[in-house]
Amino acid sequence: MRLPIVFACTLLVPVPLAADPISFTDHEGREVTLPAPAQRIASIPIPMASTLIAIDGATDRLVGMNPTAKSAIMEGILGRIFPEARDIPSDITAPNFIPNVEELAQVNPELVIQWAGRGPDYIDPITNAGLNLMTIRYGSEELTREYMTMAATAMGRPERIEPLIEWRAEVQADMEARTAGLADEDRPSVLYLLRAMDNLRASGTENNYNAWYHILAGGRNAAEDMVGGWADINVEQVATWNPDVIFLNSFEADLTLDRIMDDPILSLTNAAQNGRVYKMPLGGYRWDPPNQESPLTWMWTANLLHPDVFDYDLRSEMRTAYQVLYGHDLTDADIDEILWMDMQGGQANYAQFAAP
Repeated sequence: MRLPIVFACTLLVPVPLAADPISFTDHEGREVTLPAPAQRIASIPIPMASTLIAIDGATDRLVGMNPTAKSAIMEGILGRIFPEARDIPSDITAPNFIPNVEELAQVNPELVIQWAGRGPDYIDPITNAGLNLMTIRYGSEELTREYMTMAATAMGRPERIEPLIEWRAEVQADMEARTAGLADEDRPSVLYLLRAMDNLRASGTENNYNAWYHILAGGRNAAEDMVGGWADINVEQVATWNPDVIFLNSFEADLTLDRIMDDPILSLTNAAQNGRVYKMPLGGYRWDPPNQESPLTWMWTANLLHPDVFDYDLRSEMRTAYQVLYGHDLTDADIDEILWMDMQGGQANYAQFAAP
């Protein structure tokens, strides 16, 4: 299950400063051609900034990022592993992903990464400024592997991506094999809340990555009848679904389990009554959406949903993965912080993640 530790040695390989031109097709079907591996990259999609750091094993080539990606670096462990990342500009885009061309010009990128399929307002300012553009789509594991591969290609680091893809495929296959015989009634209903403080926003199933890995881990989406991938809901709707497990997002920094436990209606759900409310970990990136650490997310989820089926040694898996991804040796304190052990160590099935 583990990533090969020898793979971490590729972090030490000098990055070529010049090479043959690079060409690949992005998620809008555009042919992207770079004269050489991009040495200055600005990333507007949120998860990609930390992915670029993981692929390169360094921050040198990341010259701009989304402010939400920056907040994860500031709040989480990546800002301690790579303290210089705290100084990378995050004003190249507004929170709505509209590029700030003036700020992009200031950081002088050789490649800008932007979402695909969102229309000319997101793309044209970049291309009209004469900047190289790579677009990515989001929502499935297949797309994640594709855009991670595109990024590695653009950076001239193809040797870094194959083990990461193999790791993802191996964990996925193992989980699928273990849950293949689960009956529907043995799959706990799972509700993921992308927002939970000022409003409630739930994940549907359509093109929704969270729902995908909940099913992969042997659950079923409590909001499976909801139309679309995301929707705002209210507490009465949650009470109707009465989920067995509630996962709270890691995007809202002040969000704690009390949001559910102290609510007069939400506290009556099966999830709250049985201590099965959990906040998603914040590691090198937030574990909720697809990113370079996703197999850890899947294993964490599976161990929580089916401790009788899955017994991943998560702390060991995390140590190996962080050495491979970031060249960093996790301490017990690091792991406790990432998993929010202080806050949720007493929740159901969570003692399995405690330090031995």
